[in-house]
Amino acid sequence: MKITFLGHSGFRMEIGNTTLLVDPWLEGNPVFDPADRAKAIEGATHILISHGHGDHAADALSLAKELNVPIVGIYDMISHWEASEGIEGVGFNKGGTVNLDDVAVTMVNATHSSSQASDNGPIYTGTESGFMIEGEDKTIYFSGDTDVMADMEIFEELHQPDIGILCAGGHFTMDMKRAAFAAKRYFNFKTVIPCHYKTFPILEQSAEELKNALPGVDVIEPEVMKTIEL
Repeated sequence: MKITFLGHSGFRMEIGNTTLLVDPWLEGNPVFDPADRAKAIEGATHILISHGHGDHAADALSLAKELNVPIVGIYDMISHWEASEGIEGVGFNKGGTVNLDDVAVTMVNATHSSSQASDNGPIYTGTESGFMIEGEDKTIYFSGDTDVMADMEIFEELHQPDIGILCAGGHFTMDMKRAAFAAKRYFNFKTVIPCHYKTFPILEQSAEELKNALPGVDVIEPEVMKTIEL
């Protein structure tokens, strides 16, 4: 299993013969080098989107059309894009599981918001979500944008994720303290990868608090376009 950070909350995940682009925000991402774009998207088989905000979904349609691959995510948003944009989609909802070749993805709850900007104000894009991504005998919990939730106790009981990719930048999502609380209180992760931080000055700039709070857990601060093999 190879996990490559694309900056902010974007990841490339190579699991078996499946390559997921998860919340890939490349165009306009201040920490992503456009020179790395071809390498980042090469061989992608699916695009997985957690919610409609631009720092997660802005590139979804252009990438789907360029790569001729489906977008996977909340039914409301995906069905709208299928009808209006002509893309292939896999729309599902919370509690549902879809098989993407060598990977099973279960949509789970998150607590945040989900919309896209328009000339007439925000447009509803279905509800925010997280994902349990299972393959190669491992399970990744990709939190999407969220705060701590009691639902996380159920996620652990049902899925026992080995790897937690957790938003941890604060202001818009959990900060490092709250992400650490979630990891300690609700999960038994072997590996934690923080994201949604450092991109902008308003967000947290260091994961030291998270590392210090999780002794015995391998907390990996991801570097853009550096691959983590697990």
